[in-house]
Amino acid sequence: MFLSVFDLFKVGVGPSSSHTMGPMVAGARFLEELRQQPFRATGLCASLHGSLAFTGKGHATDRATILGLAGFVPATIDADAAERALAENRQNKMLCPEGLGDLHFDPDRDLRFDFDKPLPGHANGMTLSATDAQGDVIFHRIYYSVGGGFVLTDEELARQGDEDRSDDAAQLPFPFASAAEMLEMSARSGQSIAQMKRANELAFISDLALRDGLSEIWRVMRDCMNRGLATSGVLPGGLNVKRRAAGIHEKLLAERGMNLTAPHVINDWMSVYAMAVNEENAAGGQVVTAPTNGAAGVVPAVIRYWLDHVPGATERELPDFLLTAAAIGGLIKHNASISGAECGCQAEVGSASAMAAAGLAAVLGGSPQQIENAAEIALEHHLGMTCDPVKGLVQVPCIERNGLGAIKAVSAASLAMRGDGQHLVPLDAAIETMRQTGRDMSEKYKETSLGGLAVNIPNC
Repeated sequence: MFLSVFDLFKVGVGPSSSHTMGPMVAGARFLEELRQQPFRATGLCASLHGSLAFTGKGHATDRATILGLAGFVPATIDADAAERALAENRQNKMLCPEGLGDLHFDPDRDLRFDFDKPLPGHANGMTLSATDAQGDVIFHRIYYSVGGGFVLTDEELARQGDEDRSDDAAQLPFPFASAAEMLEMSARSGQSIAQMKRANELAFISDLALRDGLSEIWRVMRDCMNRGLATSGVLPGGLNVKRRAAGIHEKLLAERGMNLTAPHVINDWMSVYAMAVNEENAAGGQVVTAPTNGAAGVVPAVIRYWLDHVPGATERELPDFLLTAAAIGGLIKHNASISGAECGCQAEVGSASAMAAAGLAAVLGGSPQQIENAAEIALEHHLGMTCDPVKGLVQVPCIERNGLGAIKAVSAASLAMRGDGQHLVPLDAAIETMRQTGRDMSEKYKETSLGGLAVNIPNC
């Protein structure tokens, strides 16, 4: 089992990795295949299913699908160019992806939200088709956006189990597929979790590429947070949610150094760092999946807390934080899910909190057993958390939920560091419990906005 640190931490755009980034990636993949076909298409059409249909408007899935079919990808999207492409499509009902000429695409007719039964492979399904001059379908693909910006065709999803079992394992010096295997390999080799993860990464890329890539991940996280801490106003989407991070940050800065500041105010710092990221995400800004957009604030908030508030913290140790966090995130994705549409918010903010707790424990000098314990504590205390975004927007309860996820991560790491790593519930058991809980959870509570807070407070 191998998931790169750059699979878990991907640069993209808000508001959702599964509902925005995924459909955009699917569109770009579809175009690439279409370019290889011997015939010429004259039109395109798309159909969104399951959670992509139910919360697609709030998550900007329609915009993302159009932009993907126009040739944009999340990691390099230019916001101004994207807006021009959308405006041109509204005016002339055409898309002009490179190498395919002008293709008819009328969003009112060719982009369908299918609220009937979801596609069989995953809650986030979509179909993309190319048509000829008579309107007949001449090329067709089914894609599943499985969380964190990962996209699989129906064929890829069907054979995923076999691929996971082989998965280039022979190339990996430490092919752990469970937390128990991770701890056993660490004990046998004398390597830390970060060192083992680094060795696995270096089986595929150079040390320079790894170092530069991790530095870039933190740069994008930090810049996103700083924009959120400096920007006020109202978030788009119709809920009229006011950005709060900038105002809270100003008050915290003004209180700094005051003798009467209560110790619990550190929680406000952690929360405001996370909220700043998720307000940027809700506004459609550039973020890093960590492991998803909806949970993008937790890991950078804990990193910022560590760097700015923990004596002795240094960015030289940042790679160990990210590598350790990615090792834990990879285990969760491999053995359960990071998709809110599949397992609820326990799979998003819960996974992010476990990753952040592990990363913090690592840079605080924790043993592999303490790191595993930190991740387990954080995940265990998110079990059962539903995904119930009001109006399908990644705003309420998502923004504040990231703040509390960061606080839980720091608390989990601190508790684990007070112990010797021995504990009753293994991380593997918590991950399996999350998978089972997600399987049994009603679809109302899995990113469909058909239950929970989404139906119990006004939508506008």
